Amino acid sequence: MTNKTPLDPSLSLRRPTFADVKAVADLIYAVCEADGDVTVAVTPESLEHAWREDGFNPETDAFIVQTAEGRIVGCEELSNEQAFAHFSADGYVHPDFHGRGIGTTLLTCAEERAREMMKQAEPDLRVYLQAATDGKDAHGRQMFADLGYSIARYFWRMEIQLDSAPAFALPAGIELRPFDQDAHARLVWEADNEAFREHWGSHDATFKEWSFRKLERPEFDPALWLIAWDGDQIAGFSLNRFRMGIGWVGTLGVRKPWRSRGLGLALLNASFADFYRRGMKTVGLGVDASNTTGATRLYQRVGMRVASEFVNFEKELRPGRSL
Repeated sequence: MTNKTPLDPSLSLRRPTFADVKAVADLIYAVCEADGDVTVAVTPESLEHAWREDGFNPETDAFIVQTAEGRIVGCEELSNEQAFAHFSADGYVHPDFHGRGIGTTLLTCAEERAREMMKQAEPDLRVYLQAATDGKDAHGRQMFADLGYSIARYFWRMEIQLDSAPAFALPAGIELRPFDQDAHARLVWEADNEAFREHWGSHDATFKEWSFRKLERPEFDPALWLIAWDGDQIAGFSLNRFRMGIGWVGTLGVRKPWRSRGLGLALLNASFADFYRRGMKTVGLGVDASNTTGATRLYQRVGMRVASEFVNFEKELRPGRSL
């Protein structure tokens, strides 16, 4: 691990183990609370699940900073998103410990790990590392700029407060059917990949990857998934769950042949109505602020507002052919 960064000498850097899950989740919550949006934090159960994904090992792909007393005040994770050429880093520094070199140290460690892992990429591929910070985090934005990162994209967390269950009308010939995991999982996986192929930074997930992230996550509840069918074809879907105390529209997609018919609007309002009936009046979702399919306009149309903005930064580690 790096020793070239200005980490406060009262702090130490080490690799995490699964015994650190709760402390790291508590740190993430504290950072999100200081940023004003705890809905983007994680539970210890969700974090442990994420750490068990194939291809990720916290003891090689993550880093933590702790005080002399053993309090964890910083953490960073590095994920191989695709082909050892697209990496993402996710880091947090406790707000009481800004200015002690933690963020710079952690991000430098993540970059060093990415440079080690990129040796497994095809030699002509462009390799890059992405990471994000809350739009209000001036310390973080300056750190990324100082380390050679540039702004690549903005993302929004949008939210609505419901005072009633909205009405919705499905397009002619479309119906909602209960999600049957055994019968429908592969069909939804295929529809999910297809619906998001044109989105920025997206790539097809294998069924194993998709199942781990969707079906095996601790918050998964099949009763919250709304699948719109046109005969034996999936036309669209809203894969919902509860997240950190609110309703969450996790993935809302409409396949191309069924677009521009009001299905996205119907699925969104159906999701709101379902959450309202379950006693949840606050519903959120995440979206690319530059989404090209009109998603942001749809969400604003139904009364959602931007609750938080996140800035996605990128650093090229090697030029080459784009994925």
